[in-house]
Amino acid sequence: MRKILIIGATSAIAQAVAHRYAQQGHALFLTGRDPERVATIAADLRVRGAVQVESATLDANQIETHQTVLDHAITAMGSIDTVLIAHGVLNDQQTCQASVEDTLDAFQTNALSAIALLTLLANYMEHNAIKGTLAVISSVAGDRGRQSNYVYGAAKAAKSTFLAGLRNRLHSAGIHVLTIKPGFVDTPMTAHLKKGLLWAQPDDVAAGIVKSIEKRRDCVYLPGFWWLIMTIIRAIPESLFKRLTL
Repeated sequence: MRKILIIGATSAIAQAVAHRYAQQGHALFLTGRDPERVATIAADLRVRGAVQVESATLDANQIETHQTVLDHAITAMGSIDTVLIAHGVLNDQQTCQASVEDTLDAFQTNALSAIALLTLLANYMEHNAIKGTLAVISSVAGDRGRQSNYVYGAAKAAKSTFLAGLRNRLHSAGIHVLTIKPGFVDTPMTAHLKKGLLWAQPDDVAAGIVKSIEKRRDCVYLPGFWWLIMTIIRAIPESLFKRLTL
């Protein structure tokens, strides 16, 4: 039985992952900014078969509260061996271009808050010899900067690079670090965007996340065709790429 901590549990992808783990009879600890929504999700997971579901309110940007919430989760569950970090925000590029404050807020939410949590969680697993999993949702947007979302992409790139270094550090301790790179996913966060053939549903992405955790993969593109798309995009010479409208 896994003892799973989900940070950002109200996100559509996180909920879909939690559904799968509940049906498998695992124990879950949920965190999110909205205590009522988190409580509703927790009640649903108990009905779905989770052996234990606990929760706490956490605004990931309030870094000074991280250790207290993590200590609460560890006490309530006995230990934590699997973590999914799923919180984030799809910021508006034009707004960020016009505002230093908005740009830094986007970095805080999409990169720095996760890096702070991962530092504490990595030390906890390493110090307690827990050969568990740290799984983190990043994005294909971090693979190359594009004018349409380079603030968001840069934050995701920072997160992915941090995870690569953390994976290198923790490998000898038997701790699995998974970087998850979804493409376009049909969630409430993307409700305002026009959908097309490249869009995936949260449950499809969740299936890939659960499979990748079980197989202890290092980095996964979801759906898998995004690996080919981003390989092509990364291969475009900068002299040409800078002329494109993407």
